Amino acid sequence: MEYPDLTALPAGLRKIAEERSALNVYRMVFHSPALAPALVQLGDAISRGALPHPLRELAVLRVGHVYGAPYEIHHHERIGRSLGLDEAGVAAARTGSPQGLSAEQAAVLALTDRLLERHGLTEADRTRALSFLTVEQFSDLVITVGFYQLVCTFLNTFEVTTEGESAPG
Repeated sequence: MEYPDLTALPAGLRKIAEERSALNVYRMVFHSPALAPALVQLGDAISRGALPHPLRELAVLRVGHVYGAPYEIHHHERIGRSLGLDEAGVAAARTGSPQGLSAEQAAVLALTDRLLERHGLTEADRTRALSFLTVEQFSDLVITVGFYQLVCTFLNTFEVTTEGESAPG
């Protein structure tokens, strides 16, 4: 699918699109000009959320691998490493195996898989999560997994690649 003509957007949307146009996911999402700004805003809010960044990136990468979204994996392996996700976490996101993970990382991996498989969590899952996460962090985890399911579905459907991207700063 071709990228939309960002110059054809109304001025306010064009400004948002041009600020993000180095990354193809942001370019492509402006096929939905009414929804794109909210999607960008939610993604930004997730990145500033309460969930510790390495745990967030573990969940994001796991969603990317389960959804077979190479674009997501490419970017979030780099982002995850820059935010403290270790190589065991990167490998676990790929395989689903908790080998080499801390107890918290293993729990986030398992919770992410349960959300992806069951579309919800049991009381036991919630109790386990709340044994090491605050309610805010737990809520952020669930929202993050759901958001990246949406993003990966979009990326795969529109076959977004890194071709022609500018290197993010």
